[in-house]
Amino acid sequence: MAKLQLSLKGRALRYLSMREHSRLELGRKLARHAQEGEDVEAVLDALEAAKLLSQERFAESLVHRRAARFGNQRILTELQSHRIEDESISQIREQLSKDEAERARAILARKYHSPPADAAERAKRMRFLQQRGFSHDAIRAAIRAQETDDE
Repeated sequence: MAKLQLSLKGRALRYLSMREHSRLELGRKLARHAQEGEDVEAVLDALEAAKLLSQERFAESLVHRRAARFGNQRILTELQSHRIEDESISQIREQLSKDEAERARAILARKYHSPPADAAERAKRMRFLQQRGFSHDAIRAAIRAQETDDE
């Protein structure tokens, strides 16, 4: 039995029903399936006009998914890679900066259940948080909190 071919709009709606996508990301996915004469940009414009595709909703969704695992820098870099507007990114930066140290502390508490035994262990934990995109201030606050919690 032959597989049913989805139109670009149908395919886009299927992708959007699974999760929010940025315009860039959805355009890349649809471009792979576009037949000659089909205009991906027109489909994306129609979806935005119908409020089915929204950069703001995508940015909120991405921040919500990533905030429990990553630091501000990593989240903001990912938003920039999706070509989110600078104005939206600056607002998100302000929101994220309020609780970055608390998120770093929570990640350390989940991964390491005791304070660092020595300087090498402390450096290892700092590198772990640094790779996840946390700022130096948040890293220091999280390490300090972990050391004082167990004393």
